[in-house]
Amino acid sequence: MERRFRTRLNELLNDAQVHPGLLRGMAPRLAGFVRPFAECLGSDARRRNAAGYVEGLLSNLGAKTAEAIAYLHDRERQGLQKFIGQADWDHRPLLAELARQVGTELGEDDGVLVFDPSAFVKKGTESVGVQRQWCGRLGKLENCQVGVYLAYVSRREHALVDVRLYLPEEWTRSRKRMRAAGVPRGVGFRTRHQLILDMLDERGGRLPHAWVSGDGELGRSSWLRHQLRERGEAYLLAVPPNTSVRDLAAEVPYAGCGRYPKAPFTRIDRWAAALPTASWQTVEVRDAEKGPLVVQVARGPVQALAERRPSDAEELAVAVRERQPDGTYKPDYLLSNAPPDTPPAELARVFKARNRIEECLKRAKGEAGLADYQVRTWAGWHHHQALSLIATWFLTRETRRGKKADPGADSTAGARGDRATAPQGSRVLPPGPHPPGPDPMATTERGGAVLSLPAMQTPATSAG
Repeated sequence: MERRFRTRLNELLNDAQVHPGLLRGMAPRLAGFVRPFAECLGSDARRRNAAGYVEGLLSNLGAKTAEAIAYLHDRERQGLQKFIGQADWDHRPLLAELARQVGTELGEDDGVLVFDPSAFVKKGTESVGVQRQWCGRLGKLENCQVGVYLAYVSRREHALVDVRLYLPEEWTRSRKRMRAAGVPRGVGFRTRHQLILDMLDERGGRLPHAWVSGDGELGRSSWLRHQLRERGEAYLLAVPPNTSVRDLAAEVPYAGCGRYPKAPFTRIDRWAAALPTASWQTVEVRDAEKGPLVVQVARGPVQALAERRPSDAEELAVAVRERQPDGTYKPDYLLSNAPPDTPPAELARVFKARNRIEECLKRAKGEAGLADYQVRTWAGWHHHQALSLIATWFLTRETRRGKKADPGADSTAGARGDRATAPQGSRVLPPGPHPPGPDPMATTERGGAVLSLPAMQTPATSAG
């Protein structure tokens, strides 16, 4: 192991040691954390239910369903199930408060908004939005629900901020099916790209950022890229390797008469493969678990095909390759509307920011029960998702608190001093329920630990 990295690895391992004092006072902090979200719900019963549900999502229950959380609190399950699956409360103010907090605490001018669909495998056809469709997690068509997520990424941290449920067009054609699932009147078919723009328009103003990023499902849409340009957003979006581009910097021999010839369109992977060695620049993005994260970046001005026609906009083709343990290189291809002289280091930073949403989703599913819901309705799905995103944000805040030397009112210092924030790069400006099954044994469900909230100790019996 390289000596420089061994030293850095030892520092990271030391930082990972959690001093027992960091956990002191967590229950009061959780109560205070939940309060501004619960206040969006109006009645005291709903506030108590929300607090109890978040508390359960942060416990070590095996399955963090409303039923299991109710048993954890030694309550009957019907009240909490009704609160999540049927009660008429709006989840959107809670997500607005979440966006406000994330923007305030993590905000940096060159932050990155990252969008990504995530699927939940489900059985049957009655749960809202469920049908046989592409499941990215499995890499195949499967019966599932799909949520489209927004994460905010800065050098300070990264967090999920918002979500939209994708309703397939087949679903929206049946009003009877929509009514049965409790889909509100006026909700119709929206493509995943339209859902992304909805979240951008609603949340973007509260989240300081210079970039929009996402995977190949986003980048392949010339319509979405056009819409981002119209909004003045700088983007770096992955595209499939067969995306057709024309190299605008290529020198094409001129015959001496007529129009100057243009380079032919070619696949972006072939464009990248033909680049000279000097076009590639090596960039160390950041430290990672297995060593420094190093990539090679090449870029150049191109014209892409849009709906089989040359696009009117000049874009920047970006190729990124990362060396694998076997010595081969894993390539990625992207399109951007950033200026051609955008530093490769900045492009690499934004490219790798895209992976942070996967980390966010993994944490939300593994530690805050994001995928553990048992609801069929529109309201139930959004209620659970919103509270799970809020629970995940609490975990993120606790993680950041553990890294601070002076926690202020929290009184307990972190394991080490403040980490120096890396210098910020220049901002790049754009041009121009399933029904619950049989009751489990209460003793089994109560096996998990829970953080007790002194002021909001148990969920209310009524959904209020």
